[in-house]
Amino acid sequence: MVPLLADAPAQLLPARELMAFTLACHIILVPFGVALPLITLVMHHRGLRRHDPAALLLARRWSAVMAVQFAVGVVTGTVLSFEFGLLWPGLMGKWGGVFGIGFGVEAWAFFLEAVLIAIYLYGWRRLKPRTHFLLGLPLPVVALLGAFGILAANSWMNTPQGFTLDAAGKPVHVQVWSAIFTPIFGPQYWHFVVAMLITAGYTVAGVYAVGWLRGRRDRYHRLGFTVPFTLAAVFTPVQFLLGDSLARSVFHKQPVKFAATEIVWRTDTRVPEYIFGRLHPDGSISGGIKIPQFDSILAGFTPDTKVTGLTSVPASDRPTATQATIVHWAFDLMVVLGSLLILLALWYGWCRLRRRRLPASPWFFRGAACAGVASVVAVECGWITAEVGRQPWIVYQHMRIGEAVTATRAGSLWIMLGLVVVVYVFIFGSLLAVLLKMRAGWRLADGHRPAGERREAPETDTPYGPRAGVVAGPPRSGDTGSGPTGDGRR
Repeated sequence: MVPLLADAPAQLLPARELMAFTLACHIILVPFGVALPLITLVMHHRGLRRHDPAALLLARRWSAVMAVQFAVGVVTGTVLSFEFGLLWPGLMGKWGGVFGIGFGVEAWAFFLEAVLIAIYLYGWRRLKPRTHFLLGLPLPVVALLGAFGILAANSWMNTPQGFTLDAAGKPVHVQVWSAIFTPIFGPQYWHFVVAMLITAGYTVAGVYAVGWLRGRRDRYHRLGFTVPFTLAAVFTPVQFLLGDSLARSVFHKQPVKFAATEIVWRTDTRVPEYIFGRLHPDGSISGGIKIPQFDSILAGFTPDTKVTGLTSVPASDRPTATQATIVHWAFDLMVVLGSLLILLALWYGWCRLRRRRLPASPWFFRGAACAGVASVVAVECGWITAEVGRQPWIVYQHMRIGEAVTATRAGSLWIMLGLVVVVYVFIFGSLLAVLLKMRAGWRLADGHRPAGERREAPETDTPYGPRAGVVAGPPRSGDTGSGPTGDGRR
Protein backbone atom coordinates (compact mmCIF):
# COMPACT_ATOMS: atom_id res chain seq x y z
CA MET A 1 0.00 0.00 0.00
CA VAL A 2 1.79 3.13 -1.23
CA PRO A 3 0.88 6.29 0.71
CA LEU A 4 -0.73 8.97 -1.44
CA LEU A 5 -1.02 12.72 -1.16
CA ALA A 6 -3.53 13.93 1.42
CA ASP A 7 -5.79 15.52 -1.21
CA ALA A 8 -5.90 12.40 -3.41
CA PRO A 9 -9.37 11.01 -4.22
CA ALA A 10 -10.45 8.14 -1.97
CA GLN A 11 -10.86 5.80 -4.93
CA LEU A 12 -7.27 6.33 -6.09
CA LEU A 13 -5.66 3.84 -3.71
CA PRO A 14 -7.95 0.85 -4.50
CA ALA A 15 -7.76 1.65 -8.21
CA ARG A 16 -3.97 1.58 -8.09
CA GLU A 17 -3.89 -1.58 -6.00
CA LEU A 18 -6.26 -3.34 -8.40
CA MET A 19 -4.18 -2.31 -11.40
CA ALA A 20 -0.95 -3.27 -9.64
CA PHE A 21 -2.23 -6.70 -8.67
CA THR A 22 -3.51 -7.64 -12.12
CA LEU A 23 -0.36 -6.31 -13.81
CA ALA A 24 1.91 -8.14 -11.37
CA CYS A 25 0.06 -11.39 -12.12
CA HIS A 26 -0.05 -10.89 -15.88
CA ILE A 27 3.65 -10.09 -16.16
CA ILE A 28 4.53 -13.54 -14.80
CA LEU A 29 3.16 -14.98 -18.05
CA VAL A 30 4.62 -12.37 -20.39
CA PRO A 31 8.16 -13.85 -20.63
CA PHE A 32 6.75 -17.13 -21.90
CA GLY A 33 4.51 -15.41 -24.42
CA VAL A 34 7.38 -13.30 -25.75
CA ALA A 35 10.36 -15.67 -25.54
CA LEU A 36 9.14 -19.27 -25.30
CA PRO A 37 8.30 -19.41 -29.05
CA LEU A 38 11.92 -18.55 -29.87
CA ILE A 39 13.32 -21.09 -27.38
CA THR A 40 10.97 -23.76 -28.74
CA LEU A 41 11.97 -23.08 -32.34
CA VAL A 42 15.66 -23.20 -31.47
CA MET A 43 15.10 -26.67 -30.03
CA HIS A 44 12.93 -27.60 -33.02
CA HIS A 45 15.67 -26.54 -35.44
CA ARG A 46 18.24 -28.53 -33.51
CA GLY A 47 16.05 -31.61 -33.70
CA LEU A 48 15.58 -31.30 -37.46
CA ARG A 49 19.19 -30.44 -38.25
CA ARG A 50 20.66 -33.25 -36.14
CA HIS A 51 17.79 -35.74 -36.55
CA ASP A 52 17.50 -35.68 -32.77
CA PRO A 53 14.25 -37.24 -31.47
CA ALA A 54 14.87 -35.94 -27.93
CA ALA A 55 15.06 -32.36 -29.20
CA LEU A 56 11.88 -32.77 -31.24
CA LEU A 57 10.10 -34.28 -28.25
CA LEU A 58 11.12 -31.31 -26.09
CA ALA A 59 10.01 -28.82 -28.76
CA ARG A 60 6.64 -30.56 -29.09
CA ARG A 61 6.05 -30.54 -25.36
CA TRP A 62 7.15 -26.94 -24.97
CA SER A 63 4.73 -25.95 -27.72
CA ALA A 64 1.91 -27.44 -25.63
CA VAL A 65 3.02 -25.43 -22.60
CA MET A 66 3.23 -22.36 -24.82
CA ALA A 67 -0.38 -22.83 -25.89
CA VAL A 68 -1.67 -23.29 -22.34
CA GLN A 69 0.10 -20.23 -20.94
CA PHE A 70 -1.01 -18.18 -23.94
CA ALA A 71 -4.63 -19.06 -23.22
CA VAL A 72 -4.26 -17.89 -19.62
CA GLY A 73 -2.37 -14.80 -20.78
CA VAL A 74 -5.29 -13.87 -23.02
CA VAL A 75 -7.55 -13.80 -19.96
CA THR A 76 -5.23 -11.76 -17.74
CA GLY A 77 -4.30 -9.42 -20.58
CA THR A 78 -7.93 -8.78 -21.43
CA VAL A 79 -8.64 -7.88 -17.81
CA LEU A 80 -5.86 -5.28 -17.96
CA SER A 81 -7.29 -3.81 -21.15
CA PHE A 82 -10.69 -3.38 -19.52
CA GLU A 83 -9.11 -1.86 -16.42
CA PHE A 84 -7.54 0.92 -18.45
CA GLY A 85 -10.99 2.08 -19.43
CA LEU A 86 -12.80 1.28 -16.18
CA LEU A 87 -10.22 2.57 -13.69
CA TRP A 88 -8.60 5.38 -15.68
CA PRO A 89 -11.29 6.99 -17.87
CA GLY A 90 -9.54 10.36 -17.66
CA LEU A 91 -6.41 8.89 -19.23
CA MET A 92 -8.18 7.05 -22.02
CA GLY A 93 -10.68 9.83 -22.67
CA LYS A 94 -8.04 12.49 -23.20
CA TRP A 95 -4.95 10.62 -24.38
CA GLY A 96 -6.32 7.38 -25.85
CA GLY A 97 -6.11 8.74 -29.38
CA VAL A 98 -2.37 9.28 -28.96
CA PHE A 99 -0.88 6.41 -26.99
CA GLY A 100 -3.67 3.96 -27.87
CA ILE A 101 -1.85 3.32 -31.14
CA GLY A 102 0.44 0.93 -29.31
CA PHE A 103 -2.51 -1.01 -27.93
CA GLY A 104 -3.88 -1.38 -31.44
CA VAL A 105 -0.59 -2.91 -32.60
CA GLU A 106 -0.57 -5.24 -29.60
CA ALA A 107 -4.13 -6.40 -30.30
CA TRP A 108 -3.28 -7.39 -33.86
CA ALA A 109 -0.15 -9.17 -32.66
CA PHE A 110 -2.19 -11.07 -30.06
CA PHE A 111 -4.62 -12.23 -32.72
CA LEU A 112 -1.87 -13.34 -35.10
CA GLU A 113 0.00 -15.13 -32.34
CA ALA A 114 -3.12 -17.12 -31.42
CA VAL A 115 -3.54 -18.26 -35.03
CA LEU A 116 0.13 -19.15 -35.45
CA ILE A 117 0.27 -21.09 -32.17
CA ALA A 118 -2.76 -23.11 -33.27
CA ILE A 119 -1.15 -23.91 -36.62
CA TYR A 120 2.17 -24.80 -35.02
CA LEU A 121 0.58 -27.01 -32.38
CA TYR A 122 -1.65 -28.76 -34.90
CA GLY A 123 1.20 -29.25 -37.37
CA TRP A 124 3.10 -31.87 -35.37
CA ARG A 125 2.94 -35.16 -37.30
CA ARG A 126 0.51 -33.60 -39.79
CA LEU A 127 2.83 -31.44 -41.88
CA LYS A 128 6.14 -32.09 -43.52
CA PRO A 129 8.93 -31.33 -41.01
CA ARG A 130 10.41 -28.42 -42.98
CA THR A 131 6.99 -26.92 -43.74
CA HIS A 132 5.96 -27.21 -40.10
CA PHE A 133 9.14 -25.49 -38.91
CA LEU A 134 8.84 -22.68 -41.45
CA LEU A 135 5.24 -22.03 -40.40
CA GLY A 136 6.47 -21.60 -36.83
CA LEU A 137 9.16 -19.04 -37.72
CA PRO A 138 6.78 -16.02 -37.63
CA LEU A 139 5.88 -16.78 -34.01
CA PRO A 140 8.86 -15.01 -32.37
CA VAL A 141 8.42 -12.04 -34.71
CA VAL A 142 4.75 -11.68 -33.80
CA ALA A 143 5.60 -12.03 -30.10
CA LEU A 144 8.12 -9.19 -30.45
CA LEU A 145 5.47 -7.14 -32.26
CA GLY A 146 3.12 -7.54 -29.29
CA ALA A 147 5.85 -6.38 -26.92
CA PHE A 148 6.50 -3.50 -29.33
CA GLY A 149 2.92 -2.27 -28.97
CA ILE A 150 2.83 -2.44 -25.17
CA LEU A 151 6.24 -0.82 -24.74
CA ALA A 152 5.34 1.91 -27.23
CA ALA A 153 2.35 2.81 -25.06
CA ASN A 154 4.29 2.65 -21.80
CA SER A 155 7.30 4.58 -23.08
CA TRP A 156 4.92 7.27 -24.34
CA MET A 157 3.49 7.60 -20.83
CA ASN A 158 7.06 8.13 -19.58
CA THR A 159 8.20 10.52 -22.33
CA PRO A 160 5.04 11.77 -24.12
CA GLN A 161 5.37 13.46 -27.49
CA GLY A 162 3.83 13.42 -30.97
CA PHE A 163 0.95 15.86 -30.35
CA THR A 164 0.09 19.48 -29.77
CA LEU A 165 -2.44 20.89 -27.32
CA ASP A 166 -5.29 23.14 -28.44
CA ALA A 167 -6.67 26.06 -26.46
CA ALA A 168 -8.78 23.68 -24.35
CA GLY A 169 -5.75 21.55 -23.47
CA LYS A 170 -6.79 18.62 -25.67
CA PRO A 171 -4.22 16.80 -27.83
CA VAL A 172 -4.52 17.46 -31.56
CA HIS A 173 -2.37 16.95 -34.67
CA VAL A 174 -1.15 13.52 -33.54
CA GLN A 175 2.07 12.42 -35.25
CA VAL A 176 1.97 8.63 -35.22
CA TRP A 177 5.67 7.87 -35.64
CA SER A 178 6.70 10.45 -33.08
CA ALA A 179 4.14 9.11 -30.59
CA ILE A 180 5.44 5.56 -31.02
CA PHE A 181 9.18 6.18 -31.14
CA THR A 182 9.58 8.33 -28.05
CA PRO A 183 13.03 9.20 -26.65
CA ILE A 184 13.00 6.35 -24.15
CA PHE A 185 11.33 3.72 -26.34
CA GLY A 186 14.48 2.09 -27.74
CA PRO A 187 16.31 1.50 -24.43
CA GLN A 188 13.10 0.43 -22.68
CA TYR A 189 12.02 -1.94 -25.44
CA TRP A 190 15.27 -3.84 -25.80
CA HIS A 191 15.79 -3.99 -22.03
CA PHE A 192 12.31 -5.51 -21.73
CA VAL A 193 12.70 -8.00 -24.59
CA VAL A 194 16.04 -9.34 -23.34
CA ALA A 195 14.57 -9.56 -19.83
CA MET A 196 11.78 -11.74 -21.21
CA LEU A 197 14.25 -14.02 -23.01
CA ILE A 198 16.41 -14.37 -19.91
CA THR A 199 13.44 -15.06 -17.66
CA ALA A 200 11.90 -17.67 -19.95
CA GLY A 201 15.27 -19.33 -20.54
CA TYR A 202 16.18 -19.60 -16.88
CA THR A 203 12.67 -20.72 -15.90
CA VAL A 204 12.52 -23.53 -18.48
CA ALA A 205 16.08 -24.61 -17.67
CA GLY A 206 15.24 -24.56 -13.96
CA VAL A 207 12.67 -27.32 -14.45
CA TYR A 208 15.36 -29.64 -15.84
CA ALA A 209 17.89 -28.47 -13.26
CA VAL A 210 15.53 -29.82 -10.58
CA GLY A 211 15.32 -33.09 -12.49
CA TRP A 212 19.12 -33.19 -12.72
CA LEU A 213 19.41 -32.74 -8.95
CA ARG A 214 16.98 -35.64 -8.52
CA GLY A 215 19.19 -37.93 -10.55
CA ARG A 216 17.52 -37.68 -13.97
CA ARG A 217 20.65 -37.18 -16.05
CA ASP A 218 19.67 -38.65 -19.37
CA ARG A 219 20.02 -36.89 -22.69
CA TYR A 220 16.44 -35.58 -22.51
CA HIS A 221 17.08 -33.64 -19.28
CA ARG A 222 20.56 -32.57 -20.35
CA LEU A 223 19.24 -31.10 -23.60
CA GLY A 224 16.22 -29.54 -21.90
CA PHE A 225 18.59 -27.74 -19.56
CA THR A 226 21.45 -26.70 -21.82
CA VAL A 227 19.57 -25.08 -24.72
CA PRO A 228 17.40 -22.59 -22.75
CA PHE A 229 20.10 -21.98 -20.13
CA THR A 230 22.72 -21.24 -22.81
CA LEU A 231 20.41 -18.70 -24.47
CA ALA A 232 19.71 -17.02 -21.13
CA ALA A 233 23.37 -17.07 -20.07
CA VAL A 234 24.53 -15.46 -23.32
CA PHE A 235 22.07 -12.59 -22.97
CA THR A 236 22.56 -11.98 -19.24
CA PRO A 237 25.68 -9.76 -19.61
CA VAL A 238 23.99 -8.02 -22.55
CA GLN A 239 21.06 -7.22 -20.29
CA PHE A 240 23.37 -5.57 -17.79
CA LEU A 241 24.60 -3.19 -20.49
CA LEU A 242 21.06 -2.52 -21.74
CA GLY A 243 19.94 -1.77 -18.18
CA ASP A 244 22.77 0.71 -17.79
CA SER A 245 21.75 2.38 -21.06
CA LEU A 246 18.13 2.63 -19.89
CA ALA A 247 19.19 4.12 -16.55
CA ARG A 248 21.17 6.81 -18.38
CA SER A 249 18.16 7.56 -20.58
CA VAL A 250 16.06 8.02 -17.44
CA PHE A 251 18.78 10.27 -16.01
CA HIS A 252 18.52 12.59 -19.03
CA LYS A 253 14.78 12.33 -19.86
CA GLN A 254 13.18 11.78 -16.43
CA PRO A 255 15.57 13.32 -13.90
CA VAL A 256 13.04 13.29 -11.04
CA LYS A 257 12.37 9.57 -11.55
CA PHE A 258 16.14 9.00 -11.54
CA ALA A 259 16.35 10.95 -8.28
CA ALA A 260 13.69 8.71 -6.77
CA THR A 261 15.49 5.59 -8.01
CA GLU A 262 18.73 6.70 -6.37
CA ILE A 263 17.05 8.52 -3.42
CA VAL A 264 18.83 11.80 -4.26
CA TRP A 265 17.28 14.58 -2.21
CA ARG A 266 19.12 17.73 -3.36
CA THR A 267 20.66 18.56 -6.72
CA ASP A 268 24.42 18.33 -6.39
CA THR A 269 27.65 16.91 -7.75
CA ARG A 270 29.72 14.13 -6.14
CA VAL A 271 26.49 12.45 -5.12
CA PRO A 272 26.96 9.19 -3.16
CA GLU A 273 25.40 5.90 -4.16
CA TYR A 274 23.23 4.13 -1.59
CA ILE A 275 22.72 0.40 -1.84
CA PHE A 276 19.29 0.01 -0.28
CA GLY A 277 18.67 2.47 2.56
CA ARG A 278 15.52 4.43 3.40
CA LEU A 279 14.65 8.02 2.48
CA HIS A 280 12.78 10.06 5.10
CA PRO A 281 10.47 13.04 4.42
CA ASP A 282 13.12 15.48 5.70
CA GLY A 283 15.64 14.21 3.14
CA SER A 284 17.74 12.15 5.53
CA ILE A 285 18.69 8.57 4.66
CA SER A 286 18.99 5.74 7.14
CA GLY A 287 20.47 2.30 6.65
CA GLY A 288 21.98 0.96 3.47
CA ILE A 289 25.56 0.99 2.22
CA LYS A 290 26.94 4.39 1.20
CA ILE A 291 29.54 4.63 -1.58
CA PRO A 292 30.87 8.23 -1.83
CA GLN A 293 30.58 10.00 -5.23
CA PHE A 294 29.60 6.80 -6.96
CA ASP A 295 26.14 7.91 -8.13
CA SER A 296 27.62 10.86 -10.03
CA ILE A 297 30.22 8.55 -11.55
CA LEU A 298 27.55 6.08 -12.68
CA ALA A 299 25.41 8.86 -14.16
CA GLY A 300 28.10 10.76 -16.05
CA PHE A 301 31.39 8.86 -15.64
CA THR A 302 32.83 11.62 -13.47
CA PRO A 303 32.35 12.74 -9.85
CA ASP A 304 31.56 16.26 -11.13
CA THR A 305 28.34 15.09 -12.82
CA LYS A 306 25.39 17.03 -11.47
CA VAL A 307 22.49 14.80 -10.40
CA THR A 308 19.04 16.36 -10.12
CA GLY A 309 17.42 15.90 -6.70
CA LEU A 310 13.83 15.41 -5.67
CA THR A 311 13.65 18.92 -4.22
CA SER A 312 14.22 20.40 -7.69
CA VAL A 313 10.43 20.25 -8.17
CA PRO A 314 7.54 20.96 -5.76
CA ALA A 315 6.46 18.12 -3.49
CA SER A 316 3.25 17.72 -5.50
CA ASP A 317 5.29 16.93 -8.63
CA ARG A 318 7.49 14.17 -7.25
CA PRO A 319 7.18 10.77 -5.56
CA THR A 320 6.80 10.81 -1.80
CA ALA A 321 9.69 9.66 0.39
CA THR A 322 8.01 6.28 0.84
CA GLN A 323 7.43 5.89 -2.88
CA ALA A 324 11.05 6.83 -3.58
CA THR A 325 12.22 4.23 -1.09
CA ILE A 326 10.05 1.57 -2.75
CA VAL A 327 11.46 2.49 -6.17
CA HIS A 328 15.02 2.49 -4.82
CA TRP A 329 14.65 -0.92 -3.19
CA ALA A 330 13.02 -2.38 -6.29
CA PHE A 331 15.82 -1.05 -8.49
CA ASP A 332 18.58 -2.25 -6.17
CA LEU A 333 17.02 -5.68 -5.81
CA MET A 334 16.79 -5.95 -9.59
CA VAL A 335 20.48 -5.06 -9.91
CA VAL A 336 21.51 -7.50 -7.18
CA LEU A 337 19.58 -10.36 -8.77
CA GLY A 338 21.00 -9.47 -12.19
CA SER A 339 24.53 -9.50 -10.77
CA LEU A 340 23.98 -12.96 -9.26
CA LEU A 341 22.67 -14.24 -12.58
CA ILE A 342 25.79 -12.90 -14.31
CA LEU A 343 27.97 -14.86 -11.88
CA LEU A 344 25.92 -17.98 -12.57
CA ALA A 345 26.23 -17.41 -16.33
CA LEU A 346 30.01 -16.94 -16.04
CA TRP A 347 30.29 -20.15 -14.03
CA TYR A 348 28.39 -21.98 -16.74
CA GLY A 349 30.39 -20.36 -19.54
CA TRP A 350 33.73 -21.24 -17.93
CA CYS A 351 32.82 -24.92 -17.65
CA ARG A 352 31.34 -25.12 -21.14
CA LEU A 353 34.11 -23.25 -22.98
CA ARG A 354 37.17 -24.35 -21.03
CA ARG A 355 36.20 -27.80 -19.76
CA ARG A 356 33.64 -28.78 -22.43
CA ARG A 357 31.13 -30.05 -19.91
CA LEU A 358 28.39 -28.95 -17.54
CA PRO A 359 29.41 -27.76 -14.07
CA ALA A 360 29.72 -30.71 -11.74
CA SER A 361 28.79 -28.94 -8.51
CA PRO A 362 25.24 -29.48 -7.24
CA TRP A 363 25.34 -25.86 -6.04
CA PHE A 364 25.39 -24.72 -9.64
CA PHE A 365 22.21 -26.66 -10.38
CA ARG A 366 20.62 -25.38 -7.18
CA GLY A 367 21.37 -21.85 -8.38
CA ALA A 368 20.04 -22.72 -11.85
CA ALA A 369 16.85 -24.08 -10.30
CA CYS A 370 16.34 -20.75 -8.50
CA ALA A 371 17.37 -18.56 -11.46
CA GLY A 372 13.92 -18.57 -13.04
CA VAL A 373 12.23 -17.36 -9.85
CA ALA A 374 14.94 -14.72 -9.42
CA SER A 375 14.36 -13.53 -12.99
CA VAL A 376 10.61 -13.19 -12.43
CA VAL A 377 11.25 -11.19 -9.25
CA ALA A 378 13.67 -8.95 -11.19
CA VAL A 379 11.02 -8.34 -13.86
CA GLU A 380 8.48 -7.38 -11.20
CA CYS A 381 11.01 -5.01 -9.65
CA GLY A 382 11.67 -3.43 -13.04
CA TRP A 383 8.00 -2.60 -13.51
CA ILE A 384 7.75 -1.21 -9.99
CA THR A 385 10.68 1.05 -10.79
CA ALA A 386 9.12 2.21 -14.04
CA GLU A 387 5.61 2.85 -12.71
CA VAL A 388 6.05 4.02 -9.11
CA GLY A 389 9.04 6.16 -10.07
CA ARG A 390 6.85 8.17 -12.45
CA GLN A 391 4.43 9.22 -9.69
CA PRO A 392 2.41 11.36 -9.31
CA TRP A 393 2.18 11.47 -13.11
CA ILE A 394 0.22 8.97 -15.16
CA VAL A 395 1.37 10.88 -18.25
CA TYR A 396 4.71 12.37 -17.31
CA GLN A 397 4.33 16.13 -16.67
CA HIS A 398 0.95 16.22 -18.43
CA MET A 399 -1.62 14.36 -16.30
CA ARG A 400 -1.63 13.28 -12.67
CA ILE A 401 -3.07 9.97 -11.59
CA GLY A 402 -5.73 11.78 -9.53
CA GLU A 403 -7.01 13.43 -12.72
CA ALA A 404 -7.31 10.12 -14.54
CA VAL A 405 -8.95 7.91 -11.92
CA THR A 406 -12.54 6.71 -12.08
CA ALA A 407 -15.34 8.29 -10.05
CA THR A 408 -16.51 4.87 -8.83
CA ARG A 409 -16.77 4.65 -5.04
CA ALA A 410 -13.74 3.34 -3.20
CA GLY A 411 -15.77 0.64 -1.46
CA SER A 412 -16.87 -0.85 -4.76
CA LEU A 413 -13.27 -0.91 -5.98
CA TRP A 414 -12.10 -2.72 -2.85
CA ILE A 415 -14.81 -5.34 -3.40
CA MET A 416 -13.74 -5.65 -7.02
CA LEU A 417 -10.12 -6.16 -5.92
CA GLY A 418 -11.20 -8.95 -3.56
CA LEU A 419 -13.14 -10.69 -6.32
CA VAL A 420 -10.24 -10.36 -8.77
CA VAL A 421 -7.85 -11.88 -6.23
CA VAL A 422 -10.17 -14.88 -5.78
CA VAL A 423 -10.58 -15.32 -9.55
CA TYR A 424 -6.84 -15.04 -10.19
CA VAL A 425 -6.04 -17.58 -7.49
CA PHE A 426 -8.39 -19.97 -9.27
CA ILE A 427 -6.91 -19.16 -12.71
CA PHE A 428 -3.30 -19.63 -11.68
CA GLY A 429 -4.19 -22.67 -9.59
CA SER A 430 -5.84 -24.18 -12.65
CA LEU A 431 -2.81 -23.34 -14.78
CA LEU A 432 -0.52 -25.06 -12.30
CA ALA A 433 -2.81 -28.09 -12.13
CA VAL A 434 -2.87 -28.41 -15.93
CA LEU A 435 0.92 -28.14 -16.19
CA LEU A 436 1.42 -30.73 -13.46
CA LYS A 437 -1.09 -33.02 -15.18
CA MET A 438 0.78 -32.63 -18.46
CA ARG A 439 4.09 -33.36 -16.75
CA ALA A 440 2.66 -36.48 -15.12
CA GLY A 441 1.36 -37.71 -18.48
CA TRP A 442 4.71 -37.10 -20.14
CA ARG A 443 6.56 -38.96 -17.40
CA LEU A 444 4.22 -41.90 -17.80
CA ALA A 445 4.79 -41.83 -21.55
CA ASP A 446 8.54 -41.89 -20.91
CA GLY A 447 8.22 -45.00 -18.76
CA HIS A 448 8.35 -43.42 -15.28
CA ARG A 449 5.56 -45.35 -13.55
CA PRO A 450 4.98 -47.55 -10.51
CA ALA A 451 5.50 -51.26 -11.04
CA GLY A 452 2.54 -52.99 -12.70
CA GLU A 453 0.89 -49.74 -13.84
CA ARG A 454 -0.30 -49.51 -17.41
CA ARG A 455 1.49 -46.96 -19.53
CA GLU A 456 0.88 -45.15 -22.76
CA ALA A 457 3.06 -45.79 -25.75
CA PRO A 458 5.79 -43.21 -26.39
CA GLU A 459 4.42 -39.94 -27.71
CA THR A 460 4.35 -39.78 -31.47
CA ASP A 461 1.74 -37.04 -31.97
CA THR A 462 0.90 -33.57 -30.76
CA PRO A 463 -0.28 -33.57 -27.12
CA TYR A 464 -3.77 -32.51 -28.26
CA GLY A 465 -4.05 -34.69 -31.34
CA PRO A 466 -4.60 -38.43 -31.94
CA ARG A 467 -2.64 -40.49 -29.45
CA ALA A 468 -1.05 -43.90 -29.65
CA GLY A 469 -2.84 -46.78 -27.96
CA VAL A 470 -2.28 -48.17 -24.48
CA VAL A 471 0.24 -50.91 -23.92
CA ALA A 472 -0.23 -53.18 -20.92
CA GLY A 473 2.62 -55.60 -21.41
CA PRO A 474 3.89 -57.90 -24.16
CA PRO A 475 1.89 -57.83 -27.41
CA ARG A 476 -1.01 -60.24 -27.49
CA SER A 477 -1.72 -62.51 -30.38
CA GLY A 478 -2.82 -60.40 -33.32
CA ASP A 479 -1.36 -57.16 -31.99
CA THR A 480 0.79 -55.21 -34.43
CA GLY A 481 3.01 -53.36 -31.98
CA SER A 482 2.92 -49.86 -30.57
CA GLY A 483 5.56 -47.75 -32.24
CA PRO A 484 5.67 -45.25 -35.07
CA THR A 485 5.72 -48.15 -37.54
CA GLY A 486 3.36 -50.65 -35.89
CA ASP A 487 1.13 -47.76 -34.71
CA GLY A 488 -0.71 -49.95 -32.14
CA ARG A 489 -4.04 -48.06 -32.38
CA ARG A 490 -7.01 -50.19 -31.44
